[in-house]
This record gives sequence, C-alpha cells and structure tokens, in this order.
Amino acid sequence: MYRVFAALSFPRVRRVEICINPGPGNKLRNYSANASHRRHRRSAPGSTNPGFHLEPAAKTPEGVFGSLIPAIQQAVSVEGYVTPTPIQEQCIPHLLEGRDLIGTAQTGTGKTAAFTLPLLQRLARHSRRPRRGTPRALILAPTRELAAQIGNSVQTYGKYLNLQHTVIFGGVKQYSQVKTLNRGVDVLVATPGRLLDLIQQGFIHLDEVEVFILDEVDRMLDMGFIHDINRVLAEIPPTRQTLFFSATMAPKMELLAKTMVTNPVRVTIEPEKPTVDSISQKVLFVEKANKDALLASLLNDRKVKKAIVFTQMKHTANKVVKKLASSGIYGTAIHGNKSQAMRTKALDGFKKGRYRVLVATDVAARGLDVDDITHVFNYDLPVESETYVHRIGRTARAGADGDAVSFCSSEERYYLREIEKLLGNQVPADMSHEFHSEEAFRSQKPAPGNSRRGRSQPGKPSYSGNSRRSGGHRRGTNPSGRSRQRNAPSSGSRHSGR
Repeated sequence: MYRVFAALSFPRVRRVEICINPGPGNKLRNYSANASHRRHRRSAPGSTNPGFHLEPAAKTPEGVFGSLIPAIQQAVSVEGYVTPTPIQEQCIPHLLEGRDLIGTAQTGTGKTAAFTLPLLQRLARHSRRPRRGTPRALILAPTRELAAQIGNSVQTYGKYLNLQHTVIFGGVKQYSQVKTLNRGVDVLVATPGRLLDLIQQGFIHLDEVEVFILDEVDRMLDMGFIHDINRVLAEIPPTRQTLFFSATMAPKMELLAKTMVTNPVRVTIEPEKPTVDSISQKVLFVEKANKDALLASLLNDRKVKKAIVFTQMKHTANKVVKKLASSGIYGTAIHGNKSQAMRTKALDGFKKGRYRVLVATDVAARGLDVDDITHVFNYDLPVESETYVHRIGRTARAGADGDAVSFCSSEERYYLREIEKLLGNQVPADMSHEFHSEEAFRSQKPAPGNSRRGRSQPGKPSYSGNSRRSGGHRRGTNPSGRSRQRNAPSSGSRHSGR
C-alpha cells in the first residue's frame, strides 16, 4: 500500500484525500494528495514543500501521538514512530494545553520531539503569514550542532505544514541567515551569541514570540551563557509559553527556571540505571608520550567500526588526527576553532562512513546524533565527572552494545577517582597492553592546580554595545523599516548509554 503526496497549485486547497478502490489487477489502492496553501513565490530556506513522491503507508501512531493533527501524525508515521517515549507521553498533553514546563531528561530520550510536535501543532492551528524578522517561536540551544539537529527535527515533523523555520548560529556569514529572516519565519532556532548580534542590528524582533524553548540549559550555563539568556528573556513578551529543559537540575538552574516559568508542570525522566547490556568500560594506564601509539594500536582492531576519540583541548584533537594519519588511520576533527562549514563536513563524513574516526573536544559530547558508534575513546579524561557519562553515552544507543576505553596518565589519576565516585564503582583496568604504566596506575597525585587544564573559560557576555561587528546593516538600523529602540547591552563494568 502506498500514499501519494503532491504539492498542488490550487491556492485555496488545503488537503485533498483521494481514495481509489480499483480492480484486483491494480497494486496502488490508497492515495493521498497533500497541498499546502502557499502564495506563488520562491520558498525560503526551511519552508515545507513535500513535492510529489511515493511513500509506504506507515502504522497509525499510538498514545499521545493520536492527539496530534493529521499532518503531524503523517510526518511522525513516515519516520516510523508509533509508540511515544516516556518523556513524549508525559510532556505532549500538557504542552498542547499551553502549560509551562520544566523538564529534566538526558540526551536520547526523545526530548526534541516532545517539545517540537506540540509546538508545530499550536502554530499550525493558529496559522498566519509570518512577519519579517519576527518569529512566533524561539528555540535556544547551546551549540551549533544541537541547533542544527533541532532545525532538522522541525523540518521533519513539519514537512506537511505551511510553516517556515530557520536556524541561526555563529561561525558562518550572517547574510543568508538575514535573507531568510527577512522573508519571515514561524520558528527560529538559535544559539545565544548570533541571536543577540542580529537583535542588536535590528534584524530580529522577539516581541511576538508565543513559545520560548530552552534546551540543554545546564550546558548553556557551563558555557557562560547566563547573561545572554537573561538578555534574550528581556526581549520576549511576559505572556508566553516557556519550556525549560536540562539534563540535570542543580540549584542554580532551579533559580533560573523560577524566573522564567509560571505555574509549570514538572517532568523528570530518570537516567537509566547501569546495566550489563549497555557499555563495556575499561581504563588503560599510560603515560602521555605513549597515548598516540596506544590509540593507533587499538583502532587497528577490526571490531572498532566507528569511533569517537575525545580530547581535552583543540590543538590536541588536531595533533591526534595527524598522528593517526601517519599510522594509516584516517579520521577528522571537530572542535570550536573549526568553521561551521568544516564542522558540518566533518560530521557528514563521519556519519556517512567516509571517516571511521572522529576526534572531538567536548563540543560534540552533547547532542551528537549518530546511532552506530561502536567505541568511545577518552584520549584525555574529562575534568568534570559528569562529562565522562555524556561522552561514553555516544555509544550503545538504540539497544546496541558499545565500548568505552579511557586513557589515564599519572597526571590524570585524580580525575579517574572522581569519575569512579560518580559511577559508584571502579572502572576495571586493563594492564595487558604494551604501553602500560605502573607509575600511572599507582599514582596518588591530587588535582592539578589549574583544574580546567587549558579548557576555554566561560566567555564574557557576547552581547555588548560596542563589539562583535559581523557586517550587514549598521547597529541600530532596522531593515524592516520599523523604528525600534534597543539598549546596548574497563571491560566488565557497564553504564547506560541512552
């Protein structure tokens, strides 16, 4: 059975259902033509135009998915989603009622769909032509990668709706982003820095935002975005729906949440407990000088199909890629010093199998959406114990098995002890490799004096009255013509990976 979707040219037709019951000799028995109500103009990036294509009929969505409008149900079913995850089951009914929400959930729980689906339904039910530079919904994300993934979800679930969206972030020229904003968007996905830059230049106005969503707030606070968040908040109307999502809910985040939400619903999805079927962990004690040789020897194992290697610093990631290449192992690196085009190319090559190894700093530890990673290598142990869990959680997804291998030098012994405290057990050690360091194994060194170990410190607020020129119109001018005042402002031990 197949369904046919077509973007028809009848301006007043919203949706056409064609049911055909042909004779026994015909194979296609069920057709559906979907026409979005559009003006005859070139679609802006992010517009939803399904074109004309055949798709296998999917199963009818169950549970809370059944409360969604048909166009969104169809998008969900085409993606193969039938049964909602726990966070979707708990969030969607409240969000459809317009309630504020505080959600605590890890990556990989279906959180993005939990807020994207009801958001799209709200906008579709009260559809209107989007105004220039004035979104109706704002989704704030800490990193470019996460923002792009959320944008992909909006595109996927809204492909049969007449809604416009775009994603903006730094690291690329702003011209194309401004061009799309000037056409009008319903949903804007943004990172804080670029959002505030374009607000200050007059390209974005948030005074008509109906829904404000913050994703991975804990990550944003770690990156020093608290002042940027408050500045964005000051631009948004107080009468709005606010959704606040974080992997953890520390006291500082509780205080921040209380300043944003009104009578919120609370949804908490507890992390899965460690099971013997998730991630096999082990630690290898090795001196820094031997880490490259040890890594190359491990990556030569045929069992390593697709691996992420985490380093603590950007220049280390570049060095590791070069060292591996000299051993005939070709990988790619992703970190904050890479341009957005280079990062996108690297991730695309890794996902499509052009590279077997991705070397990354912690910019990729959260929100990286690749399901078939077999191994995670901690070339450097992370300073924060929680980051270890986020890193190894990139493997053993969707019920698969995975391996996490950590290198520990004499200087890193303290970090390993902190990780083991968090896990509640020791990470088994493998001392059989040729580069084993007994000194590192027996080391009782305390935490280094500079515990951040070269990592970039949380930045100063990027939104100020006299900095960060990115081109385009002069600050204080408004291309839309509206006058608007702005103030400058180790094996055997396993841990869940889902």
